[in-house]
Amino acid sequence: MSKLTTLSYGGTAALVTCMGLVVGLGTAASSRAALVSGLLVIAVADNLSDSLAIHVYQESERLEASRAFRSTIINFLVRLLVAGSFVLLALFLPLEQVMPATLLWGTLLLSALSYAIARHRRVSPALEIGKHLGAALVVIGVSRAIAAWIVAHVA
Repeated sequence: MSKLTTLSYGGTAALVTCMGLVVGLGTAASSRAALVSGLLVIAVADNLSDSLAIHVYQESERLEASRAFRSTIINFLVRLLVAGSFVLLALFLPLEQVMPATLLWGTLLLSALSYAIARHRRVSPALEIGKHLGAALVVIGVSRAIAAWIVAHVA
């Protein structure tokens, strides 16, 4: 498994999950504490469970133990770093600026990662960036819709 493969999986998962969470909780008019708590759960609990799942999968595919362990650790650290960057936005920006800043930051990071992948694969960067941002937009839209439904029907 290449470094780009490990980086792209962990980075993409953290980026899209964090953007979806911030938009969903922002739509539900959540507090800074709720945003930071949610992002930290993603950074730690979701990250650990996902890293374990990747490791078990790699072992089931009979990947060499040291390579599986190394890619698991890299995945965990990349996701922790990415999610941590969103935590910093939620901690230090005015609450009304967190959602737009999160969307901008996530879009920039996902675009950069998509560009690197496209260059590696020797395909059109614009097409790859468009596909990946489109998929992220679906996650963000669903997160917003869920939060809006909850606010309208549960709260």
